[in-house]
Amino acid sequence: MDRIRLGLVLHPTRDVSPVVDTIAAWAARHEVTLTVRAQDRQRVPESVRPVPQEQLAAGSDVLVSIGGDGTMLGALRAAVNDPKPVLGIHLGRLGFLVEVEPPELPAALDRLLAGAYTVESHSCLACDVCGDDVVAFNDIALVRRPGQSFVNATLAVDGQRYGYYRCDALVVSTPSGSTAYSYAAGGPLVSPATQAVVLTPSAPMSGISRSVVLSGEEKVHLELRPGSGPVAVEADGLVIRDGSTEGTVHIRYRPDAGLVVRLDPRRYQQRSQLKLSLLDLPLLPEQLRELLPENLRRQFDRRELPPPR
Repeated sequence: MDRIRLGLVLHPTRDVSPVVDTIAAWAARHEVTLTVRAQDRQRVPESVRPVPQEQLAAGSDVLVSIGGDGTMLGALRAAVNDPKPVLGIHLGRLGFLVEVEPPELPAALDRLLAGAYTVESHSCLACDVCGDDVVAFNDIALVRRPGQSFVNATLAVDGQRYGYYRCDALVVSTPSGSTAYSYAAGGPLVSPATQAVVLTPSAPMSGISRSVVLSGEEKVHLELRPGSGPVAVEADGLVIRDGSTEGTVHIRYRPDAGLVVRLDPRRYQQRSQLKLSLLDLPLLPEQLRELLPENLRRQFDRRELPPPR
């Protein structure tokens, strides 16, 4: 087995030390190099080498994200210029990207070292926000300030103007991001196998009032109209610009911009089905049965048997 270099991406606030200690002990046994961003050096053992933030992804063969989907998105953005596989360790609540639970970590690292995994490609939105380059793997959103006037923006696709939005927020998402902010705003769930861009207004007052689904080949152009209220621009939930009343956002779909490690794609798909059911996408009883552990499944089957005659 060839040695690999692992870069650790930590949740910004949660205590990740139990997981990091497990990884560090495993790395020492297998002579695997671990690195972390220099600003996180106080949160890891001395055996983990701190490096400048911009060198973490470049100097790693695989990134290990410890947190929830937000941490995972940060790891994907860090490697967007030179995509590296990202393994997600779950410390969040309702994650759709992360796969591995902390008790499964040693076995997952063994498989990582052996190369016994598959890689799932993810698209992103490459955006020009008033001249600044921004990347979003879930969504980019124009959001009004509380108590201020509405987001008021025109929509153009491939240079052709189509109408305007007047709403609380305008969310532009990838298929993966369709389960996040866009869904909460009333947008559709889009298969991650689809190359598409979804535009969904939240609480529209006038103008375009329903979701629009575009091809991944079409370029989106949004421009704030005169009289728009102060707008914050968020990329994957992070505020990158605040209080703008004028300006433009150009959005281009970029396939294969991120790589996610999958150890058991079928099990991951089943977990995602269960999470989607929590978002009001109901499952059939037999589908729920398949998601139960074996011991609970047997109990379920005994209850479903018809009574003896």
